[in-house]
Amino acid sequence: MPIPDQFIQELKARTEIVDVISEYVTLKRSGRSYMANCPFHNEKTPSFSVSPENGFFHCFGCGAGGDVITFIRKIENLDYVEAVKLLAKRVGMTVPEDGRDDGMGKLKARIYEANREAARFYHKQLYAPAGKQALDYLRKRQLTEKTIIHFGLGYSPTSRFELVNHLKSKGFSGSELIAANLANQSQRGYPFDRFSDRVMFPIIDLRGNVIAFGGRIMTDIKPKYLNTSDTPVFNKSRNLFALQFAKNKADGQLILVEGYMDVIALHQAGFENAVATLGTALTNEQALLIKRYCDEVVICYDADEAGQRATQRAIGILRPTGLRVKVLTVPNGKDPDEFIKSYGEQGSTRFRMLLEKTGNDIDYAINKLRAQFNTDVTEQRVEFFNRAGPIIAEIQNPVERDVYITKLADELGVEKSAVSRLVLDYLGKRKNRQKNEEQRRAAKELSAINDRMNKEKQYKLKAATAEEALLAVMLKNPDTAVRIVDRVDPGLFLTNFNRRIYEVLEERVKNGREIGIEDISGDFSVDEMGRITEIMASRPRENDPMTAAEEYIGVLENEKERLTPEQIKQSKPEELNEYIKKLKKMKDKR
Repeated sequence: MPIPDQFIQELKARTEIVDVISEYVTLKRSGRSYMANCPFHNEKTPSFSVSPENGFFHCFGCGAGGDVITFIRKIENLDYVEAVKLLAKRVGMTVPEDGRDDGMGKLKARIYEANREAARFYHKQLYAPAGKQALDYLRKRQLTEKTIIHFGLGYSPTSRFELVNHLKSKGFSGSELIAANLANQSQRGYPFDRFSDRVMFPIIDLRGNVIAFGGRIMTDIKPKYLNTSDTPVFNKSRNLFALQFAKNKADGQLILVEGYMDVIALHQAGFENAVATLGTALTNEQALLIKRYCDEVVICYDADEAGQRATQRAIGILRPTGLRVKVLTVPNGKDPDEFIKSYGEQGSTRFRMLLEKTGNDIDYAINKLRAQFNTDVTEQRVEFFNRAGPIIAEIQNPVERDVYITKLADELGVEKSAVSRLVLDYLGKRKNRQKNEEQRRAAKELSAINDRMNKEKQYKLKAATAEEALLAVMLKNPDTAVRIVDRVDPGLFLTNFNRRIYEVLEERVKNGREIGIEDISGDFSVDEMGRITEIMASRPRENDPMTAAEEYIGVLENEKERLTPEQIKQSKPEELNEYIKKLKKMKDKR
């Protein structure tokens, strides 16, 4: 849906980028800008910058960037129109609906509607005669009626056509049901129910939309759990089960468990800050999502070998976000649901006692390491000492690190200075590795080898650099745009990506439209907007923009005249002579 420029201009006037972004991350003023840890990747040192003056954000670490609309698109996983609608609702505006709606926007709306109707259907089936076994299963798991209703639990019938037929009667097409992953397609092209004879768990996003389902079989047939695959409205790596409830009860802490039933049992027992991943291991995106709603996360995975491996992996993903990480190991190999039920009325109290005694991830790692050694044996004590040092070195807070150095020295009966030297040695080696990696990364960036947006740049580095500088002048100094457009034809640009940006700006200038960063965000993807803001952020504002623009145009004119190595090979001798003369004249002019 093309949204009128006038509407976007009014939305810009009412929307402060700093106010919007500060709802998701903690911003700190730094000169004329604001800084924060990036919400799109794990980092220890803030590299995420917000410029209220220029109306854009940019992360110098991962390259994310754009205007306020791009930020909402990226952090909420929305398309352009959905992001505009969300921002408009925030300031009490209504997006005009008289334009042509885009196909993906319509499809997403239909999937949301189909999922909502499917959730109602599954819940109703739970109380039908065919759903008796599923309802008995939930009651056997000691779930109350209130809990079943609260989570909207349901049952998918044995027949593979009941949901499809029901939704078709409501006006949904087979292609819409397949796109929602509510149905699969047979070899003959007919849709049939994806879920059959399973207890159903609706997955709901933070805005209250049903976006997916998990289904648990009640027999020994594999897989035990079947989940919705990724769809236009659902990405399993970017969502968490029950976060829509838990975020309001977090109070600074979330409990991360492995499965739907563990979450539901904990909520029923009064621990309404529990969440779970959706059939996958914890992802970086989920860790950053957790970070938005708490300062501390308690990992409470199963005590078996697989659960402990998952715990180790989760620690490595959560700690770099700056979250405090604790690890709760339920005694006797039980999961949280089993533990709480085993103590009857005392279950909640017992679990709370476990929660209050839980140590952090460093305690967990050292205790796990200690169990591998007999520290009464000198050789094993030395090995434990050598392997515990790097764990302590991972602690960022120097005071906390010193506490653990003292504890380890006391435990092993060695001088504190010996532990300190071991930790400092490891820190030094890590710092050198990081420095070398930064140098390698900087060299690659200068050569543009890893440029995903403009793959031609590495072969036309001088021209592409001048193109970017010229685009930055236009975006930062819109008053120069008319003169630049009069002077420059798009054909002067030698790389396709930069030429496309210029053509968007040119079209807007010729039609008297604004060319601010917010004005063009609808023409580019989220990743492309990140690159455009990188172009802006990496160049200071020119003292004399038009003089600078003329210099960049001159570079492009010179580069346009140069032959590629392939063209030189194919040129006739007389053509090469003319080319050499032209190059000499260009050099004499300079």
